[in-house]
Amino acid sequence: MGNVDDIANRYVDEWAPLDPLSASSVGIAGFDDKMSDLSPAGLDALADLDRRTLAALAAVTPGDERQQVAKEAMQERLGLAVEMDEAGRRAQINVIASQAHEVRMTFDMMPTEGEEAVRNIALRMSLVPQALAGYKETLLAEAAKGNVGARAQMEKVAAQCDVWVDPAGDNFYPALAGRLEASPALRKDLEAGAAAAAAATADFGAFLREFAPKGREKEAVGREQYQLHSRYFLGAAVDLDETYAWGFEEVARLRADMEATAKLIVPGGSVDAAVAALDADPARNIGSKEEFRDWMQGLADKTIADMHGKHFDIPEPVRRIECMLAPTSDGGIYYTGPSEDFSRPGRMWWAVPHGVTTFSTWREVTTVFHEGVPGHHLQVAQTQYRSELLNRWQRLLCWSSGHGEGWALYSERLMAELGYLDDPGDRLGMLDAQLFRAARVVVDIGMHLELEIPRGAGWDQWAGQKWTPEIGYEFMRANCRMPDEFLRFELDRYLGWPGQAPSYKVGERIWLQARADAQARKGADFNLKEFHRAALDLGALGLDPLRAALARI
Repeated sequence: MGNVDDIANRYVDEWAPLDPLSASSVGIAGFDDKMSDLSPAGLDALADLDRRTLAALAAVTPGDERQQVAKEAMQERLGLAVEMDEAGRRAQINVIASQAHEVRMTFDMMPTEGEEAVRNIALRMSLVPQALAGYKETLLAEAAKGNVGARAQMEKVAAQCDVWVDPAGDNFYPALAGRLEASPALRKDLEAGAAAAAAATADFGAFLREFAPKGREKEAVGREQYQLHSRYFLGAAVDLDETYAWGFEEVARLRADMEATAKLIVPGGSVDAAVAALDADPARNIGSKEEFRDWMQGLADKTIADMHGKHFDIPEPVRRIECMLAPTSDGGIYYTGPSEDFSRPGRMWWAVPHGVTTFSTWREVTTVFHEGVPGHHLQVAQTQYRSELLNRWQRLLCWSSGHGEGWALYSERLMAELGYLDDPGDRLGMLDAQLFRAARVVVDIGMHLELEIPRGAGWDQWAGQKWTPEIGYEFMRANCRMPDEFLRFELDRYLGWPGQAPSYKVGERIWLQARADAQARKGADFNLKEFHRAALDLGALGLDPLRAALARI
């Protein structure tokens, strides 16, 4: 039977051939020329692996605390994956995390230098039609069982497919082929693969438009489904009604803090006046996306140098991060981890929407801390590095949004505590980002549970009404300062991905509670650097298993 680590490492060995796209994403070598089977049969094989592994874990007794943590982490993550699969997750389709997005985004992660790398890209592009055909088969099979996604999400993903393949839009596959160096024979394969992938993507968009009338008219998923999604994304069970009320409290607290900070920027002025002053400051604005990428790189590198040895002990391979411009215009900034051997470093990506040409640094200092160090890059890359403490499944495959995004948001607040956001403009940017995350706790829970807006929470113009997408948009617009194209995308994201957006702010709340609990246990012996080291050395895991493990330290 073996021990927990044996079971975990065997899981990775069996999982990678079943899901080559995800294997490439986490940096496992040897799968870049293969494609995941997105048909029901392919997804059945993955679900069967989860169930067999859970049975093996139930039969093994951990030999020490380290393996106990690993067992609890695997049981929680794989158990919820099985629950989600049984609850119809395969039918889910949304504007940010569908199987179509996974197929498209795999090419961002693949090596591009050398003949073998280029040949792998050409081959994988030629397999895109096969992957999307399997995805269609899955959506149709789920619909036959009564499991369908929301009609509006299908229509919006179809529109994204159009942009990806539009020669006047992203033109993704031909543009990728055109950027690569290749011999004449390989160039022919590249162009053929690009044409096949583009045609299959356009065809998938057309399929979604035909399929969309079968979709749900209502995007809200209801309490039972939402509770499951919330547990999946947090790795913890929370009281949704209490969390909804707390979200309103956080919105009010952060708005008050922003008003006080604004007066440090424009004496006696409002938040709007402070924002206008910051946006008008040439020292805080950058005029091209390339310059903005370079600014992010400089700040990320400086922060790593400042943090190492003082607040964190950062392993040498983790001290490298690359800031990248994403090849599509979907919008947003995101992080991807390093490959298993660190030949591909951790990367901070920025997908710039069409038409956005100027960039404010005061808004994004906190974003660099969130995506870089001490946020995602430190957490993810350090976990990848800790082979002496963590098995291969923990290093490569274990991820909980509440743990990861909660840590990244906690990191922003930590940087304020450490003095890195003392500049009032940078602090206003951090508070604005925090308010944005707090507002979406309210909107996400409120819309999906179709709750009433309470009187006395500061939003009496809607008191007594149930949440709708229109009210959600107005509430978000009142509580965050972002271009309309970002805001519309964000709202679509919440509607199509229930429970994920609140995992940032609720995850941060649980991280802060875990720190407070550790302070209470240790009293005068509490040391912040030691707490961070102990917590990060556990690797990624659900937040309930995290709290249980920390309580035993």
